[in-house]
Amino acid sequence: MTLPAFLQHMGFALALALLSAAAVRAMIAWPILDHPNARSAHASPTPRGGGVGVVLAFVAGMLALYQVADFARIADRQFLGVIGAAVAIAAVALLDDARELSARLRFAAQFAAALVALGSGLVLTRLALPWTGVVDLGLAGPALTLFWVLGCTNAVNFMDGLDGLVGGTVLIACAALAAIAASQEAWFLYAAALFLLAGFAGFLPFNLHPARIFMGDVGSQFAGFVLAVLAVASARLDAAQVSFLILPLLLFGLLFDAGFTLLRRAAMGERLGEAHRTHLYQIAHRAGVGARAVAAAHWGFALFHAGLAALFLHLASWAKPLVVLPALLVQLLWLLFVARRARRAGLGWRSGAG
Repeated sequence: MTLPAFLQHMGFALALALLSAAAVRAMIAWPILDHPNARSAHASPTPRGGGVGVVLAFVAGMLALYQVADFARIADRQFLGVIGAAVAIAAVALLDDARELSARLRFAAQFAAALVALGSGLVLTRLALPWTGVVDLGLAGPALTLFWVLGCTNAVNFMDGLDGLVGGTVLIACAALAAIAASQEAWFLYAAALFLLAGFAGFLPFNLHPARIFMGDVGSQFAGFVLAVLAVASARLDAAQVSFLILPLLLFGLLFDAGFTLLRRAAMGERLGEAHRTHLYQIAHRAGVGARAVAAAHWGFALFHAGLAALFLHLASWAKPLVVLPALLVQLLWLLFVARRARRAGLGWRSGAG
């Protein structure tokens, strides 16, 4: 990429960030209020729905991409699948922010959006795995794709419960993804990551603790869905064939917390559909770790994972699986730290305990 092209891209990203910030300001001026409850980390009513800015910036960027940048295009069918499904899930999530839809209806909307993406051709058919090489997924491909898209969408959504945590993490992940994609000349992936980065750059200053506005489901579900689809696109559609494993690695901190909490609650016999506040980040905050410190820890995780993702590209095939070990070790150390703080604070792990 030439310097003039890079500067042009940064200028356009800045314009998208300003568009996002303007939308966030509008959502603050005409708010959908989030009233605190027993699970909340905030004490007074706070506007939510700031993710509208992220959605507008990303969609505007993608529409411009298809007008002026043929080199970064994918087939119209896949493009319409990405945009249509993402906008649909954002619309339902915004309605949920305003009216509190049932969990069943929210999941149905996510499931339908995922099926639209799959129907457009965004399906994992092969997976390049370290040690084993390229594996033909066959009939397991659609099921694995559906599981990943729904899992990532909900993991990002579940983790959006503390000022700046998800916003900063996704911003760092998108910056890393854009850099990696550019280095591999995966231009669609680069552009999409840059547009999502711009959206979060416009939103995040308003979401830092103490937050003036929350992202809301409209932002967290949209971001989780788009990132999940980009992971599939990176392995399926882009000529550079960037590894599918890059995005799970970049989001490892969010995915570990969400996955660990889900498995722990299932093992303890809790109702998984019941609201709770026992994610690791929530327990850490309830145990006395400041909101800024918890968010900063996750930003640190994201930076560390970005370094591992860059390393992943340059390792021999046999060594690639080993990249996950440092990421897992850091998360296990975080788990031990949170468990120790919870014990000292007299907090239990069950929903409602402590």
